[in-house]
Amino acid sequence: MALMITDECINCDVCEPECPNGAISQGDEIYIIDPNKCTECVGHFDEPQCQQVCPVDCIPFNPDHPESKEDLMEKFLKLTADK
Repeated sequence: MALMITDECINCDVCEPECPNGAISQGDEIYIIDPNKCTECVGHFDEPQCQQVCPVDCIPFNPDHPESKEDLMEKFLKLTADK
């Protein structure tokens, strides 16, 4: 599944540069994650990098976007094929 940022976000700016897919951007009030670009870092890293650096632990899995590791790898391949 894609990840999401909850309203506990403190806008510390550490997650955005860590995302290898460019899925994180500043929203109206807090950072947001584009579920169409989020691969949970599958294809890049073993762990989601944004979760690793978040100081307030506000980046859980998004239950509205369930995806298997295979789905995430397929998304990664599509995203990197466009580059």
